[in-house]
Amino acid sequence: MPRYDCEQFDTPAPMAVVELRARGNRLSGVSLLIDSGSDATFLPASCLGQLGLKVDPERRYAVGAFDGTRSECDSVQCDLVFLGRIFRGVYLILEAAYGILGRDVLNELSLVLDGPGLNWRESP
Repeated sequence: MPRYDCEQFDTPAPMAVVELRARGNRLSGVSLLIDSGSDATFLPASCLGQLGLKVDPERRYAVGAFDGTRSECDSVQCDLVFLGRIFRGVYLILEAAYGILGRDVLNELSLVLDGPGLNWRESP
């Protein structure tokens, strides 16, 4: 079972490791915080160059944070591979060491988060 991340977060957090695919390129080992409070999935900006992706300046999205601040995010189109499934979509870009796996993907899955055990798993 995948473990929660106890090093990057003061309160341990569930992390997913995904593969990204675009333009014939693959990037494995991309860490995303599992966040059921996020409407959208965000990818770390550091992934773009490795996948040969460039943001489309005409395709920016307005986002609101939990603290009420608003901003705009760039986006890219690619495939995200998680738990053996391929999710094709438009994902937002985040300037961080890890991304966020949001409800646009999570609502297609059944996951069990075991906080006391500090792990998670897919529910059959």
